[in-house]
Amino acid sequence: MPLTDSPRPVRKVFTSRAGGVSAAPYDSFNLALHVEDDPQAVLANRKRLAQVLDMPAEHFVWMEQLHTNTVTVVEEPSSEPIPATDALVTTTPHLVLAVLVADCVPVLLSDAQAGVVAAVHAGRLGARNGILARTVDQMVACGASPSHIHALLGPAAAGDSYEVPEAMARDVDKHLPGSYARTQAETPGLDLRAGLERQLRGLGVQAVDVDPRDTIADETFFSHRREGRTGRQAGLVWLNPQEQA
Repeated sequence: MPLTDSPRPVRKVFTSRAGGVSAAPYDSFNLALHVEDDPQAVLANRKRLAQVLDMPAEHFVWMEQLHTNTVTVVEEPSSEPIPATDALVTTTPHLVLAVLVADCVPVLLSDAQAGVVAAVHAGRLGARNGILARTVDQMVACGASPSHIHALLGPAAAGDSYEVPEAMARDVDKHLPGSYARTQAETPGLDLRAGLERQLRGLGVQAVDVDPRDTIADETFFSHRREGRTGRQAGLVWLNPQEQA
C-alpha cells in the first residue's frame, strides 16, 4: 500500500541500506550519485524509492551538500541538485525534499498548520555553524511558528561511537552546547543529535523526536566512519495537503 494512503498532511521518511540494486561497497540501496557508484544503479534505486513512496521521481529535490550553513528555499522541482546548500525549505505541496547521509544527522522539519517543511544535512561543521537554527529562521520567514514545528532527527553517528579529538569536541560543544560526549571507550566524542535537540528547544521547537539508532554501530545503515567508501541513505519530507481534514 502506498505510504500516502494514511491521513497525514506531512510525510517524513528515512531509508536504510537494504532493498536496492547497487553492488558492494554500496550495497544495496545507495541513493547518492556522488560516491562513485554506478549511476544507473543509483537511478534505479531512486526510481524504486519513488515507486514505494507513490511520488513522481521528478518531484524529488536533492542537494549538493558541502557541509555549509546555507539554506535554500525551493518552489519547484529541479533536474539537478540544488548547488552548495545543506538545507532545503519549501511551501510547495508534493515537493519531496531529500537529504543524504552516512553518519551526519538528517533533520526533517514541518509546520503542517503553516504548510512549511524543511530537510537539513547537519554534519559536524554544519551543526557547529548553525545550519539548523538558520533553517528554522527561514521556515519562520516562510510563515512557520516555532511552537508549531515538529522536528524528527534521524539515524546518525551516536556519542557512544563518534570519537573525535578533545579540542574538536570542545569546539563543537562551544558552538552547539550539549553535543560533547564520551564514547564507550571513554574517549572524547560528539553527540550531535543531543546538541541539535537542545538547540531546537532553545529556539522554541518543543515537538522533537529523535531516532536513537547509531549508524556507526548499526550495519543496516551506511556509515562513512565505519566503511570509508560507502553509499548514502536518505531522509525525505513533503507536504501532503490533500490529506488534511
